[in-house]
Amino acid sequence: MDDTEHDHARDIAAAWERERPGTPVSSIRIVTPIWQLAKLFGDDRRRVLAQAGVDAATLDLLSVLRRDGPPYTLSTRELSRRSLVTAGAISQRTARAEREGLVTRQPVPGRLRTVEVTLTPAGHELVESTVDQVLGRESELIDGLTPDEQAHLTSLLHRLLHDVQHRLGDSRITHVGEE
Repeated sequence: MDDTEHDHARDIAAAWERERPGTPVSSIRIVTPIWQLAKLFGDDRRRVLAQAGVDAATLDLLSVLRRDGPPYTLSTRELSRRSLVTAGAISQRTARAEREGLVTRQPVPGRLRTVEVTLTPAGHELVESTVDQVLGRESELIDGLTPDEQAHLTSLLHRLLHDVQHRLGDSRITHVGEE
């Protein structure tokens, strides 16, 4: 960090130490930058998606279908599980994407409550063009770290995430800023 940069987390921790000696402040220098990065990454992703003409929820739905491979079809239950959102959220996302011609929905014969969602050619085209924009931009944003630093940070974040999930008794993972 050069002289023009300011470590706000350090200042916050120092102020609490000064005002309340003995208050545990070590987490501030880790959690505060994580919150700040989440906000910056989220805001930037929303800008990229807005320029691409798609919202995050729709891209998530299309991406889950695309990553599954041909025939790009999953049940709404499986979409919910893989998207880490509720069945109601998947229903809303799917209805919106269907209105936009990005997916089709159809009931599965002989399975009363099962609906399959399939990526349309227009949906496939949209996800193909958008995913490169989003992931390319995010790669640019982390280019300040060397490949070794990126690998080390990936490992540390994975370890921290799983430890926090264990401590909280909550293994759910949701998207920042999503429903």
